[in-house]
Amino acid sequence: MMERAESCQKLYTRLRLWEFPDEYVIEPTDGSSASSLKINRADASMKLIDAIPECGSVRVPKIQTIFGVVGMLKLVAGSYLIVITERECVGSYLGHPIFKVMSLRILPCDHSLKTSPPEQKKVESEFAGLLKVAEKTCGLFFSYDTNLTLSAQRLNDLGDESKLLPLWRQAEPRFLWNNYMLEVLIDNKLDPYLLPVVQGSFHNFQAAIGKEIVDITLIARRCTRRNGTRMWRRGADPDGYVANFVETEQIVQMNGFTASFVQVRGSMPFLWEQIVDLTYKPKFEIVKPEEAPRVAERHFLDLRKKYGSVLAIDLVNTTGGEGRLSEKFASAVQPILSDDLRYIHFDFHKICGHVHFERLSILYDQIADFLDKNGYLLLNDKGEKMKEQLGVVRTNCIDCLDRTNVTQSMIGRKMLELQLRRIGVFAAEETISSHTNLDEKYKILWANHGDDVSIQYSGTPALKGDFVRYGKRTVQGILNDFYNALGRYYFNNFSDGTKQDAIDLLQGHYIVSVSRDMTPPSQKGGLEAVAHFPAAFCLVSLGLFFTILSLSQARYDLRHLFFSALWATISIGIAAVVKANGRIFCNRPRLHKPRR
Repeated sequence: MMERAESCQKLYTRLRLWEFPDEYVIEPTDGSSASSLKINRADASMKLIDAIPECGSVRVPKIQTIFGVVGMLKLVAGSYLIVITERECVGSYLGHPIFKVMSLRILPCDHSLKTSPPEQKKVESEFAGLLKVAEKTCGLFFSYDTNLTLSAQRLNDLGDESKLLPLWRQAEPRFLWNNYMLEVLIDNKLDPYLLPVVQGSFHNFQAAIGKEIVDITLIARRCTRRNGTRMWRRGADPDGYVANFVETEQIVQMNGFTASFVQVRGSMPFLWEQIVDLTYKPKFEIVKPEEAPRVAERHFLDLRKKYGSVLAIDLVNTTGGEGRLSEKFASAVQPILSDDLRYIHFDFHKICGHVHFERLSILYDQIADFLDKNGYLLLNDKGEKMKEQLGVVRTNCIDCLDRTNVTQSMIGRKMLELQLRRIGVFAAEETISSHTNLDEKYKILWANHGDDVSIQYSGTPALKGDFVRYGKRTVQGILNDFYNALGRYYFNNFSDGTKQDAIDLLQGHYIVSVSRDMTPPSQKGGLEAVAHFPAAFCLVSLGLFFTILSLSQARYDLRHLFFSALWATISIGIAAVVKANGRIFCNRPRLHKPRR
């Protein structure tokens, strides 16, 4: 009966989940009259059925509406089905509705655990706990009708045969967030249930330009090859895949024309890292420096195959630890520079400081010829290609978040003006700034985009977001940056290790092996048994608070000087112990079996 799904390529848009004591049944309820999918809760076996099993006093099901099946993961003994329980329509992509995942639910198929040994149950429980973290994954989007993993240009270039394939088979694997989780469903030939999901950002708006209406969409697609959190995923892997690689596409639709412009961001493409050690800014370490040219070559070869010519813009400082990384980047890429690969270093902080971001015009003057030569996609009202994008700008800073987003928004603004002039909406010297409504909405679009990408990588909204949002630095924006910087410090040290484990599990970067060593971790005594980073962080903060409080009272009573010194000593002592034993507290990844 499994073959029945092969010929049906349209995805089910609404489903009903029946939770029986011994099985799950997923019933299409979108009027398709298709077979339902039954999943055994003991061994996770699947098959299609024509009728819902009978209910009775012993088999009373729970019933819930769901909106898609994300996939399935197998752990040590059990398997876990992941479904979408809430969605929100956030706009359209080239005329097709786009939905944001508002809530995921993990459905365990783990009844076999009842007969598993205690060690296996313990390990299973630890991994299942990571799935609870995964349930909170943010920035997931999908469409039932179009392939959200492909840019407008790549969609336009799809052949007729490819367009007839199920969406998951058309998908770009780099941006298919649930690629690994779909494997079990693919093996069972369940095409109508195979819902492609991307992680990133999706925002759009409409604005008036005179009597005309312009529709602008901004999409971010996060690559899954080296996915992770800020301090736990840096640089590149030996194959050239880099951390925080994001494809950003800006789409303009007006007067029947469709224009698309793609940019990318990603960590510096060689092996480097920052080991979390409780300092605010851990030292940058270059790993296997002799491998840097080879890794960079592989990275840029892949980019050129996918996008054409590449212009790499490096925004990091020329001094300190960032300077060492920038020097390594420049030297690694030097042997492979060509007409198809350019490299520009622009010291963002030195030239623009913290408030003069208008000086990015200096950078634009250096790259305007590349943008003019490599252009953008332009389709007329018949869908015919009038122009295509022949190259891509690749931007990086250290995190590829804050400086990068300011720079990309500047480039996107310039390209939008060029596109509107080409369509005939703007005069030769007309700019976005001359249209207040368009200008304000466009700034908010890019600010929200930057916040989304930043939250997924660092846990907080982007820094310098006030400039992107308002066109200038503000006191409130600077205060927000300080608050978000503290938030990043906390997440890096106290929660991102566990989050990284969950990401690695979902993406298949680490696969749980049934034959792995099931010996539970040895129990540590003394300090290691009770040490806990958040608690230590609170104690240090409390100690500093009392230190300041005592100092403020010292002018009235000199005894407070003694107490302030005491509290300061306690705070410093706790911090010193925590740093010396950073290994004890840090949430370092605990997964050990890499996917081959």
